[in-house]
Amino acid sequence: MLRKRTDGQEGDGNVKTDKKKKASPGESKVSQHANETTCWSTLILMGKILLLIIFVPPFLNYAALQREGQMLSPKGGESFDIGLGQKIYMVCKGKGQPVVMLDAPTGMSSDIWHHVQESLSELTKVCTYDRVGLGFSRRVLQNETAGMEKVWGVSTTGRMVDDLHRLVKVAEIATPFILVGSELGSLNGRFYSHIHHTQVSDLVLIDPIPEDVFEEEQWQQYWYSQLVPSLQMLQFVAAAGLSRVLIILGLMKPALHDQHVSEELLQRQKYLLSNPAHQSGAVDEHFFLNESASQVREISKFKPLSSKTSVSVITGDTYDEQLPAHLNQVVAELQKRFVEQSYPQASRIHVPGADRRMLYTQPAAVSKHLWMLVSRRQSRKQSQ
Repeated sequence: MLRKRTDGQEGDGNVKTDKKKKASPGESKVSQHANETTCWSTLILMGKILLLIIFVPPFLNYAALQREGQMLSPKGGESFDIGLGQKIYMVCKGKGQPVVMLDAPTGMSSDIWHHVQESLSELTKVCTYDRVGLGFSRRVLQNETAGMEKVWGVSTTGRMVDDLHRLVKVAEIATPFILVGSELGSLNGRFYSHIHHTQVSDLVLIDPIPEDVFEEEQWQQYWYSQLVPSLQMLQFVAAAGLSRVLIILGLMKPALHDQHVSEELLQRQKYLLSNPAHQSGAVDEHFFLNESASQVREISKFKPLSSKTSVSVITGDTYDEQLPAHLNQVVAELQKRFVEQSYPQASRIHVPGADRRMLYTQPAAVSKHLWMLVSRRQSRKQSQ
């Protein structure tokens, strides 16, 4: 009996074991289903995170830009309606004549003149302005324009000079004034002085762009294969709201960030780095610089500069110390040739150790020369 009972028990155990063995395929299915569910949950979570990364930064950046745009506009500035649906923001400091008008380098806002303007405004009235599409100047909408855009393309020197001429009239700037331009600003200054020569007493060119520089294959390749694409990437990063993140992390810094810059100016520079509209304007100015140079070359042939307008050219050791030596050599040779051909009587000022960033790395050298020009004009006026 005991043996049979034991056999029975063993039989029952075998049955149970068999039952367990038969249940294992079901358990595998359950386990597989659980794994699939976990994978889908992980993918969904990753998708949500990706959506947050794609949509949240641009949204937060846009909201911040709307608020900062009203808070960070330069104090003492004014927005002038120059027609054609365009408004130009200008800041004038100091009193007296001759007025000094400062035109910024390619793709930069008027803030770049901060140190020079502060120094020179102790002697006379100094005005800086944001070209249309940059800083706080409203970019024209295509359906609002009529007239000059049929002659000069947007973001080219011809159009910028027309804008500046309108600004001078609307803002009632006393003429003749001293016109100072750096890089693209120098092309604008040359064009303006040739066309409106009675309004300009002195023309100052800082690191001027030679009008035939884009005929050099090496320079053209650098400009359109390296520089412009890098600026387009900055525009994309700003539009994606990532510029603000990089600034917060300390991975991106504005041009003006030294200890002599006010907190307000520093925040404004960060605002412009995060502003895709400003970055778009910067890209356009660089992209159409070749066309701007061609316009200046043609206008110089058509209408030479008046002999009554003095010309000064300020350069450093190199055009851009971050560029390869052969590209700096190309610009230096072309600068020398165009000055000798176009303005043989120009005063040449060399700033040791400087490059195109001298406006904010060595502003005292620039201010010194401008101070001398203003003092000379004031002395002549007093003696009359």
